[in-house]
Amino acid sequence: MTLRRLVPAIVWVGMLIAGVRVMEGQTLSYPKSQMGGQVDVYHGVTVADPYRWLEDDVRTSADVKAWVEAQNKLSFGFLEQIPERKTLQERLTKLWNYEKFSAPSKQGPRYVFSKNNGLQNQFVLYTQTKLDAEPEVLIDPNTWSADGTVALAGTAFSDDGRHLAYAVQDAGSDWHSFKVMDVETRKPLVDELKWIKFNTPDWLKDGSGFFYARYPEPEAGASFQKLNLNQKVYLHKLGTPQSEDQLIFANPEEPTWGFQSQVSDDGKHLIITAWKGTDDKYRVYYKSIDKLSADAVHLVGDFDAEYSFIGNDGLIFYFRTDHKAPNRRVIAIDTIWPKRENWREVIPEAGNVLDDIHLVGNQFFASYLKSAVSEVKVHDVSGRFLRDVAFEGLGTASGFGGKRTDTETFYTYSSYATPPSIFRYDLATGSSTLLRRAQVDINPADYVVEQVFFTSKDGTKVPMFITSKKGLKQDGRNPTLLYGYGGFNIALTPAFSVSRVLWLEMGGVFAVANLRGGGEYGETWHQLGTKLDKQNVFDDFIAAAEYLIDKKYTSPDKLAIQGGSNGGLLVGACMTQRPELYAAALPAVGVMDMLRFHQFTAGRFWVDDYGSADDADQFRALYAYSPYHNLKPGTKYPATLVTTADTDDRVVPGHSFKFAARLQACQTGPVPTLIRIETRAGHGAGKPTTKIIEETSDQLAFLVKVLGMKLPSQ
Repeated sequence: MTLRRLVPAIVWVGMLIAGVRVMEGQTLSYPKSQMGGQVDVYHGVTVADPYRWLEDDVRTSADVKAWVEAQNKLSFGFLEQIPERKTLQERLTKLWNYEKFSAPSKQGPRYVFSKNNGLQNQFVLYTQTKLDAEPEVLIDPNTWSADGTVALAGTAFSDDGRHLAYAVQDAGSDWHSFKVMDVETRKPLVDELKWIKFNTPDWLKDGSGFFYARYPEPEAGASFQKLNLNQKVYLHKLGTPQSEDQLIFANPEEPTWGFQSQVSDDGKHLIITAWKGTDDKYRVYYKSIDKLSADAVHLVGDFDAEYSFIGNDGLIFYFRTDHKAPNRRVIAIDTIWPKRENWREVIPEAGNVLDDIHLVGNQFFASYLKSAVSEVKVHDVSGRFLRDVAFEGLGTASGFGGKRTDTETFYTYSSYATPPSIFRYDLATGSSTLLRRAQVDINPADYVVEQVFFTSKDGTKVPMFITSKKGLKQDGRNPTLLYGYGGFNIALTPAFSVSRVLWLEMGGVFAVANLRGGGEYGETWHQLGTKLDKQNVFDDFIAAAEYLIDKKYTSPDKLAIQGGSNGGLLVGACMTQRPELYAAALPAVGVMDMLRFHQFTAGRFWVDDYGSADDADQFRALYAYSPYHNLKPGTKYPATLVTTADTDDRVVPGHSFKFAARLQACQTGPVPTLIRIETRAGHGAGKPTTKIIEETSDQLAFLVKVLGMKLPSQ
């Protein structure tokens, strides 16, 4: 059924002063957020949207710009008066100031890795001829802008390592421009490709060009809000303008489809994976590289399951799939005999979810999650198990990339209390050698990480990691930060973060709940937190909070909740459903209007997880928990610091703007209700170190204030 809109004009009468809120003698006068008369009718239900005008782009709307400036003036004025703010920022800066490395990869005759000296705004790309050779700078994006807001957002090397296509990201936008350089001379080539989003190029074997997908150029002023439609696959030849790129694949009849192109390791095939959303359900096509003008062959899939291309042996293609295997398995498809009855199972489905897989040096590195903890198993090409990769403790391993001809691979391992360590793995011996270990100003032995299981509302057992200082007293008085996500098949695994270390130093407890909707237990676990079952995610998070209170880790007046993006939705929904359960809420870049999210930029992709208000049943489910729509006047909500950014073109900032405006109007308690709006920043990727430290310090200072924390003496 279609949505019928009634659109009266929004009347703006200027920035007024709202009512007064007081906390510990401090007066806050909120900027008046003018209410318009917008009303929509969804399937016979009338829904008011009084803050619709705040959806307008801050770059083009004087009214929204004035509102943002007034809100920031209030928020930063409040934060600047917190005595501990400066101390926290100084300590976080000190903690952050350590060398950070990515795992290396072999690109032609060189090793390539990224490094940050400590407080650089952006990571620098380095090369070295040997692992023990002196590294040389290849690309330093810190030279691209004075404020560090232009980032290196992706790289794609030619097979021989001679050329590099690299993505430039401005102000955190999802839009990337790709440029090309000669790696040997460090000289840039004339090539520049624009209007690329959600795509990584892949090179022809001879290095003469690469395949990529892009969207049409948006209309003027619409690049940060317009829906992304009609992506197409092109072949770019080096030294030619983008206007001459050869169209390789498109489907004009399906404008919502997106594409990722891959060249097989042997250089003979182009694999094109079509996708419609975020649910990892695909259609896979292929072409022979020497017959690119021919029609693509539809090999497998009709958006019924995941089919992720891993590699090939001639005409035998290997895929990771969840077809008849919600925890995923590896299959081989003969392109001559591609029917399902001819598929060969290479690695069967296991009891734990297959989270990632790479084919390196004729070995499959299969990364599994065992209750959100990494396990990596090595198999030969036939699927025969060879060995496990040994790790210590409850942690996360990532990496294991490479080519079929490689004799080594690299990975990173870390946990909540253990800084990242980088290892070289020898494919012949199965041994790991430590290359680098981050030197952080902490002692991991001072902290303990435990995994517990709590019971959700419907009886489901849900895991949660709890990190604290050793010797913690469970007396119900510990400031506790509960973090969650619960969506899009994404698993939250134990990973190191200096901001979490600072929270622990402050005497806090840090908890991460592995909610339904995530990927911790495979597709079944994911689906149990989607569409009409999305409420399960919020029930899980609420149950996690109740567990922490029941077990006397904390109490409602010492408990804060945090999440970003889909996790921002999580926080928004839970604070509206159970406002008395938490003392503070930190929703970041959240999806707050569940009736209109699919009308902006990438929002339409999320219908796979959320559903759509265009469907009557899904509308009722969305409306029941939509944070913006479920705020009620006269309610005592937790102290809240909403965070977003003006150039977020993933979750447009209008979500947070509307939610904050309505929350300020509904809040009846004495606690602060603020929104902090970052400038020249997006959804999170590419944000410079200075902005990350400033924002994180402000969030922690806010918690110190509203939770009544006393910082331990140093």
